[in-house]
Amino acid sequence: MIKRKQRRMKVNCGVAIDIGVQNFEKIRERNSFYVDKTDFIKEWWENGADVTLITRPRRFGKTLNLSMLECFFSNQYEGRGELFEGLSIWKEEKYKRLQGTYPVIFLSFARVKAADYEGMKYSVTKLISDIYEQNRFLLESGKFSENEKEYFNSIKPGMYHGAAVDAINALTNFMERYYGRNVIILLDEYDTPMQEAWLNGYWEEAVGFFRSFFNATFKTNPHMERGLITGITRISKESIFSDLNNPEVITTTSGKYARYFGFTEQEVFQALDDMGFGAEKEGVKSWYDGFTFGSMTDIYNPWSIMSFMANGGRYQSYWADTSSNGLVNRLIREGSAGIKRQFERLIGGKSILVPVDEQIIYDQLDEDENAVWSLLLAGGYLKVVSIDNADISESLEEEKYELALTNHEVRRMFAKMIRGWFKNTAEVYSEFIKALLQDDVKKMNIFMNKVALNTFSAFDSGNRPSQAAEPERFYHGFVLGMVVDLADRYSIKSNRESGYGRYDVMIEPHDRKEKAFLFEFKVLDRDSGEAALEDTAASALAQLEEKRYETELIEDGIAPENIRKYGFAFEGKRCLIVLSHGRRT
Repeated sequence: MIKRKQRRMKVNCGVAIDIGVQNFEKIRERNSFYVDKTDFIKEWWENGADVTLITRPRRFGKTLNLSMLECFFSNQYEGRGELFEGLSIWKEEKYKRLQGTYPVIFLSFARVKAADYEGMKYSVTKLISDIYEQNRFLLESGKFSENEKEYFNSIKPGMYHGAAVDAINALTNFMERYYGRNVIILLDEYDTPMQEAWLNGYWEEAVGFFRSFFNATFKTNPHMERGLITGITRISKESIFSDLNNPEVITTTSGKYARYFGFTEQEVFQALDDMGFGAEKEGVKSWYDGFTFGSMTDIYNPWSIMSFMANGGRYQSYWADTSSNGLVNRLIREGSAGIKRQFERLIGGKSILVPVDEQIIYDQLDEDENAVWSLLLAGGYLKVVSIDNADISESLEEEKYELALTNHEVRRMFAKMIRGWFKNTAEVYSEFIKALLQDDVKKMNIFMNKVALNTFSAFDSGNRPSQAAEPERFYHGFVLGMVVDLADRYSIKSNRESGYGRYDVMIEPHDRKEKAFLFEFKVLDRDSGEAALEDTAASALAQLEEKRYETELIEDGIAPENIRKYGFAFEGKRCLIVLSHGRRT
């Protein structure tokens, strides 16, 4: 994730907007811009669940809300009611009396990012050790034996596995005996180290560690009053929560707590009015609206809205640019042809209908397309348009979700990401498009072979690449690039029915007087008698003519003489493109 400096900016009305500040105490002491989410304290407390897991995309206020809970419940903030003056929670005497009355442990795994298991374990043990140091005063109470003091002092960075997984449980024991009250445990970004483990190849070791850690911290812990865990994804119960009895799980499709993470449209429009940007509501809605939690639509990302106001009403991709999006990039770039075809629809402004399992099984991300869509939904890149559960109770089919890209900001992010796939051949790629529009087949061949040579490996680096899969992965990635670069003038479609079959790619001009293009891709198949790429290309052209794929274009008003048909033949990283000189009707 890109680290950004915290910025404090004043806008029209003089109220400071602290970009990147996630500390509730600091925001309130500075009297900075803040949207009141304190009703979450009451709703969560009265809900009564022992352990709650809430998943939301990044930059949706998870850390700030946990900081708010710490300031409210922690006895380290006893007598700090002024932090809540004027906020909703402070209207009730019951909650005024509750403020500052519990011992609280607040951990964040946000910075636990390591290239190997030992590095991850060290980061976690350093974090735990720091919390022990903050509570060293407990040893001065005279309530603990010499053995307990020795144990306390043994908690250090790099401690052995058994001590690390039990350390928070033991600390709650110390705190409960010292304060005479059970402990509230808050854990932020629990899934960050798990994602890093999957990306860096030590998933199984990390699973073993965190399964034991969560069991000791949240299940077999009689000294815990309540536990609240936040993250982006809901990692499958079988992976790390198998020992945890029925935690309440609130995902992006759940209605509970929907208005407490992110800004509602009413809150956004009020803020725009207050800050002097009331005239920009329509533009802000177009760019940044679209997140949906449960049945609540029109949720906005706080980072984008605050950045927009702090930057004087300038539209740009604020939220989408706060992360490298490396995992998402990898999953789409290296994904199957099916994933890329679906993404062509999404980039083109359409929706897809797919099963979604909100329990992310990281082991299956390279194999299961639906796991990819689930991850993108959890991450905020996709939104639920509708749920198709008709007759689901009487069939064996999975419930299907209609998904679309969340908003204009997200679409721009993906467009930038896709262009990045061709960054080493950007000029060559651009020249290929130019040659295509000019019917220059010779240059098309030169440029396409350069592009293929430099990008094939990137598109076929999944777990099980194959000779047959390479062109499929490559050309659908290539088509995605065309969708991005030609969208203002053309509609790009792939794998659709027309005439007597399914074409590979159709490029249809918005201006019906312009040229249209049909592509057929084939891999050299020596077993079927093809001796060279020329034979394969001829076979592709023959299929274009035989199946009459131009039917759809002609029905849409494109003149037959303006339709160009190209056969693409692949052998490894070599490509041959030929233009049909057959009939155009």
